[in-house]
Amino acid sequence: MRRKVTLQDIARKADVGIATVDRVLNGRAPVTKATADRVLSAARELGYHGQGAMQRRVEQLVPHRRLGFILQKKNKWFYQALADGVVRSAPDLKKIRATAEIRFVESLSPDDLAEALLAMADKADAIAFVSIDHPKVHAAIQQCKKRAVPVFSLLSPLSSPDLAGYIGIDGRKAGRTAGWAMARFSKQVGEIGILVGSHRYLGHEALEAGFRSALREYAPDVGLRDSLVYLDDAAVAYEATLELLAAAPDLKGLYHCGGGVRGVLKALRETKRNEEVFYICHEKSPHVDEGLLDGSVDLSIANPVESTVARSLAVMERVLSGKPAGFLNEIIDFQLITPENV
Repeated sequence: MRRKVTLQDIARKADVGIATVDRVLNGRAPVTKATADRVLSAARELGYHGQGAMQRRVEQLVPHRRLGFILQKKNKWFYQALADGVVRSAPDLKKIRATAEIRFVESLSPDDLAEALLAMADKADAIAFVSIDHPKVHAAIQQCKKRAVPVFSLLSPLSSPDLAGYIGIDGRKAGRTAGWAMARFSKQVGEIGILVGSHRYLGHEALEAGFRSALREYAPDVGLRDSLVYLDDAAVAYEATLELLAAAPDLKGLYHCGGGVRGVLKALRETKRNEEVFYICHEKSPHVDEGLLDGSVDLSIANPVESTVARSLAVMERVLSGKPAGFLNEIIDFQLITPENV
């Protein structure tokens, strides 16, 4: 007959004391999730008869929390990659047992965004939210705070005083980096255009302000045109770029704050202006990679997907595991992508 597995066997296999195994078996604190998982793994390998009960005790040791993510258009590569990364990585958190709930919002309507936020607050313990800045959105964030559901602005800041924090790049610094690059590398005499997704995206506003600030410093004589707003939509970006190219036949540089690179690239290629216009964008996607390789994109200042996922989950875990809160400003380092490191 096979010898009965004892707690001492499990302790030896997991390299812990027998008292630790007893605490895991009976659901007594303090035991970290990592230690509890190691004990449970040892019990499974040894074929311990009470591993089912031990599994239930381990689940009780670490609270289950639901993390809500409200992202923009589902067909955008970046948001889909972000969603996939969040769903894949959330279960790996150590201080909470986390599952991720993802919702995509297809418009920039403040009503749609507010509705999505309040609906998510009914089923999530914390929310990361990509949104324009609007009073209706602020009101929804305030309601979430009253329900004890912390809301983090993701990728683009919000001006609501009820936010738990911001997770994203420093927009002004990224914009100044783009301005420096434009002044440094676009040496030809001509005009510079700017495409802005929405002035209600505070992140886009900061990018544009930083870009203009840097050009005033590094290239004060450049012909900087008024910004064109394209609603962060690829089809509208295509039309806006065609309009800009027609109005500025000597356009030598284009700074693009936002998504929808596919539309801009289509316009540049169709007009055969893709090689003469120094194009800087803010996106990481297969379309951008292709543009970098064929010379249509000169520089991408991108949000790394992996860092965005990791930092978002970490800051939400910190708040939900009872760590000191206050406003958490989680700045992510942006990535500079050129044809040489695509």
